[in-house]
Amino acid sequence: MTKIAVWSAFSGMANDLPKALADDDVVVPKDESELASAADAEVGIGTNNGARVRKLFAVAPKLRWYHSVGAGVENLVTVPEFRERGIVLTNNSGSYDIQIAEHALAFIFAAAKRLHVYRDQQSHRNWKEHRQDELRDATLVVYGLGSIGAEIARLGSAIGMRVIGVRRRVEPVPGVDRIVPPELLDEVAAEADYLAIAAPLTRETRGAISRDVIARMKKTAWIVNIARGAIIDEEALVDALKAGRIGGAGLDTLTVEPLPADHPLWALENVMISPHSSNSSPRVRERTLALFVENLRRFKADEPLLNRVDFEAGY
Repeated sequence: MTKIAVWSAFSGMANDLPKALADDDVVVPKDESELASAADAEVGIGTNNGARVRKLFAVAPKLRWYHSVGAGVENLVTVPEFRERGIVLTNNSGSYDIQIAEHALAFIFAAAKRLHVYRDQQSHRNWKEHRQDELRDATLVVYGLGSIGAEIARLGSAIGMRVIGVRRRVEPVPGVDRIVPPELLDEVAAEADYLAIAAPLTRETRGAISRDVIARMKKTAWIVNIARGAIIDEEALVDALKAGRIGGAGLDTLTVEPLPADHPLWALENVMISPHSSNSSPRVRERTLALFVENLRRFKADEPLLNRVDFEAGY
């Protein structure tokens, strides 16, 4: 029997895990006042908020593995206890691929067909036609070809887009016509009709979509971000959007969230914003549960865990 602490996980996990793991001891502290119940836990699952995870670590000296229900772990890789105590960190990569990739493609379709403009016009009862583009043979550059980026690439290829991937490992990925290293990002950004950002936030990717990269892009090109806001130089993006130097942006993630009410992005017609909701799906819980249960089996059998985070790489 393994003792497992469920700590600040998303809604439903507190009910799902005890049922799925009836042969294990699952504790679900509701807040800090109940954390003592996790004192003997060997495994934790829950939030990717580093400060809250440290509170769990402080009361659970036997903890050996922590599973984040988020895919992004930039706030966890700097938590010193992972390295100091040899705690293994895994993330929820794979549970979000489908819905986030679909969200990215929804931005791209809406941009090509000007659906955001028509929606704005509808509120004013304005009947006016605008130029619309085809996506077949358009160039999609995907920055980051992890599981989410690879799914974006697959969907783009399926509708006839020419797909260029940017990542450190230059090895074949289904649906990707060409893969280049990050050092060539500015070159392929110049080819992009749509630049989809799907990379984790690391030292290397922070600010990677820089003023220089944006300046290289076509006047009609769109930037789509379903990763982390800080990967884009947001000030440079706003300047380019205001000046019409790029076509537009579909943004699910921003540097500051919620986006402040007085932020200039709200007022730009060529911007679509969603509230960091691309991960939303009624199937997230079942995928998360399946991944965690399989990893728990591996943990007990002393086998390598899926989605183990590389602290040096940052993901």
